[in-house]
Amino acid sequence: METLDKYDIQILTELQADARLTNAELAQRVGLSAAPCWRRVRALEEAGFIKGYHAEIDRHRVGLGVLAFVRLDADRNTGERTREMEEAIRRIPEIVSCHYISGAGTFELQVVSRDLDTFAQFARKVLINLPNVKDIHTSFSLGEVKASSSWPLGHLGP
Repeated sequence: METLDKYDIQILTELQADARLTNAELAQRVGLSAAPCWRRVRALEEAGFIKGYHAEIDRHRVGLGVLAFVRLDADRNTGERTREMEEAIRRIPEIVSCHYISGAGTFELQVVSRDLDTFAQFARKVLINLPNVKDIHTSFSLGEVKASSSWPLGHLGP
């Protein structure tokens, strides 16, 4: 599956909005019968367009009130040292997102924590001691204006 048609795009749009739709509900919304809709969803999954289905959990309700944006500066940007850093980052559950970035710094992390004291301990004990870390720079979210786990798909249509 290399190209997406209007039904595939509609399926992706509907599932991003509500992944708990039954196949019958999804089929009705996109204008297909149940069997072809189910086959298309399976094909989208197998082709890697749909990577999984997840519950969206409110981080505040589970006691994670702090969201920090942390830029890590690497001591040396060599292949092996960078891979060590990446592997260490992947193993830390408090780091919920990590991007290799251009410009100043090497990685941009999103880190969650219960409170500022807990984050400070985490930064001193974990972040600064990651392999190859030269320095860390932290900014804190003061309020969320927009957060989306849905991708815009308008560019896929005719």
